[in-house]
Amino acid sequence: MDPLEEVLALLGATSHVSAGLVAGGRWAVAFDPPAGAKFNAVRRGRCLLRIDGDPDPVNLDEGDCFLLTRPVAYTLFSEPDAPVEPAHTVFATAVSGVAHAGDGDDVFLVGGAFTLGDRARSLLLDSLPPVIHVPADTPEAGAVRWALDEIDAELRRTQLGSRLVAEHLALVLLIRVLRLHLARAPQATTGWLAGLADPVVAPALRALHARPAQPWTVDDLARVAVVSRSTLAARFKKVVGVGPLEYLTSWRIELAADRIRRGSDTVAAIAQAVGYGSESSLSVAFKRTTGVSPRAYRQVARTGRSG
Repeated sequence: MDPLEEVLALLGATSHVSAGLVAGGRWAVAFDPPAGAKFNAVRRGRCLLRIDGDPDPVNLDEGDCFLLTRPVAYTLFSEPDAPVEPAHTVFATAVSGVAHAGDGDDVFLVGGAFTLGDRARSLLLDSLPPVIHVPADTPEAGAVRWALDEIDAELRRTQLGSRLVAEHLALVLLIRVLRLHLARAPQATTGWLAGLADPVVAPALRALHARPAQPWTVDDLARVAVVSRSTLAARFKKVVGVGPLEYLTSWRIELAADRIRRGSDTVAAIAQAVGYGSESSLSVAFKRTTGVSPRAYRQVARTGRSG
């Protein structure tokens, strides 16, 4: 499992594929700010996208898709002066998984949302632009089109588990769009996600994720990256935003928190598994990072599950 897959799994990223939207004539549908990330794809026809706060609309052609990375309101429309309907009204009358706007069926869109916790959002999305547009005619968009085709096919089927399959495919789509953005603009992105695309930082990040309990030093990581200690330290801080050992501490705490939530291991056993020499050293680092002790965190997690 590579770091991106590991973070999505560990931090509980989930997806939900919403009803499709068929529209025609003069139409506009206004969407409230999504709680997580949001995607839409034009499977037929063309329309425009306006993000609140941005005066310039984005042209969406057949095969295009976009990922909205911020909780901002947006509108999909046929022309600027078209009468606007709120999305909740349009989708409340959806039939067989398809909502209708305007008059006709010139346009067909498939949409979905990704639910991300605060930590996952900070790792994956905070350093990205508010919207990532993936035009259908870009060479790198083939993998995204494949995911969209599969989602579309699953939603049209009545077989057992089709919606579940579509929702897993939506996570594939999220990964593909993130990879595409990094490949398209590697210098325009900073943060952990950018680190995965950086030739110096990526080997160190992958080593930390592969063996988090190892007593890493910056010298060790520099040897993995085949650069000097000073080069790795400076590059890691510039790209990711924190130093390599600071990042390691935060990742160990994420691993410990996951084990506390999901299992019954003692805090001492968890400390050993994630690279701390004692229960007390983990407890100090855990409380400094999360604000609560491991035992208090476990109690809150158990209360949440039982509630």
